[in-house]
Order: sequence, then structure tokens, then C-alpha cells
Amino acid sequence: MNEWALITGASGGIGYELAKVFAANKCNLVLVSRNEARLKKVAEELGAQHGVEIRVLVKDLSLPNAPQEVFDALRDTPVSVLANNAGFGWWGTFSECDLQSQALEIMHLNMDSLVALTRLFVPQMLARRQGRILNVASTAAFQPGPFSNIYFATKAFVLSFSLALAEELAGTGVTVTTLCPGSTRTEFFERAGLKNSRPEWHMMNADVVARAGYRGLMRGKRVVIPGWVNKLTATLANFMPTRVTTKAVRKLNGK
Repeated sequence: MNEWALITGASGGIGYELAKVFAANKCNLVLVSRNEARLKKVAEELGAQHGVEIRVLVKDLSLPNAPQEVFDALRDTPVSVLANNAGFGWWGTFSECDLQSQALEIMHLNMDSLVALTRLFVPQMLARRQGRILNVASTAAFQPGPFSNIYFATKAFVLSFSLALAEELAGTGVTVTTLCPGSTRTEFFERAGLKNSRPEWHMMNADVVARAGYRGLMRGKRVVIPGWVNKLTATLANFMPTRVTTKAVRKLNGK
């Protein structure tokens, strides 16, 4: 097999689980993360288990030039799947956040790098009339999120951008799928400084989320929301007044 999947944020969480699923399905991998040690460990593990070819690119995608550097390194690699998974959030009051590390960096990573990588790789996919793009958003995309407002807004952007692009590319052989997980057992909450107030039964394992995303991607679905609780939450958010859903999220995220 000569198919390649490029997965960002692949050193842990959903990105790592996506890498496992693609490797198990005999897809070669390009793994991108800024954590070199963990990335190499993942590459060694999956290469030994599944016998696929794996390339490692150590990049901080919050930096402006990183997407272009990733693309330049892969000009001769036929990337047929782009999984834009890298992202992070921050919890706290907006007036107290650090502008660079807790506001702009989140926006650069969650939105700018995703758009840049998509724009860079889409022309190659169109030329081959084959390609799949998986953009990882969140159920946060369906309503505003007080005390985590920038993160929620970036995920709303990812969902809107991805749905519009999916329609633009209809009939070209290139599909766009948006994965919208809810609370997932990863390092996200720890890095965000957010006390997860969701009940344990509401949390999903990252491997379950990744498998749902993979299935939806391969079927060409435009939106994948893993778990019935998350599907219900997203559906209600579409019908309830924004003021009501915003207050509900404030209660969950509030100090």
C-alpha cells in the first residue's frame, strides 16, 4: 500500500489513537508534533506492530512557518489523508489570560495551521481526484463557552470552515469530515488548566473517538459526533436559545 496519512498532534490523545487506527489499516503515516521523544516512541511502536512506513516531523504548528515546512518536507509523499488534530485550550477569565500564550497561540494552532495545511495539501488531492480531510473540532463548536471562550470560538470556526469546504469540494473525489468529540479522556483538561466538571460517565475514551472519526472519514460523512450524549447535546444546542446554552456552559466551566 502506498497511501499516506498525515496526522498532527499525533504524540498523544486522539491523534495517537488515530495513528493506531490508520496503521492497523495498513496506511503509512506522517506523524507531526512538537514532542520529539513521544513522537519517536509512537513511530517505533506502530511501525513494529503493523509494518507500515512512518515518518516523523517535529514541528510546533502554532508557529507561522510550520505548515509550509511540513508541506515542503512532503512534496514527494502522496498524502491522501490529512488529519488536522493538533489543538489546545485554556480555562480562565479572558481579562486575565496571557495574550500570546493563552489567546493568540490557541488561535494560531487551532485555526491558522489547520487552514494552512488544508490549503497546501488540497490541490494535490484535487489533481489526483482522491483525498480525505479530517478536521477535529469539538462539541464546543455548537455554543459559546464562557471561561474557555477562545477555545470554543476556534472550534466553531473549524466546524463552519469544514462544512463550507466540504460543499465546495463535493464531486471532486476529495471529502472533508469534521470530528466533534465531547469530553474525552486525554491530557486536554490538564493542559488547559480546566477542572473537568463533567461526570465520569459522560467522558469517552480517546480510542473510541478515534475509531468513530475513522469510520466517518472513510464513509465520507461531513460531521461525526461520537456518543449519544454528545449527539443529544449538539442537537439541543441547535434548538435552544444561545443565552440558555451559554449559561449552561458557564455553569460547567465556571470557577
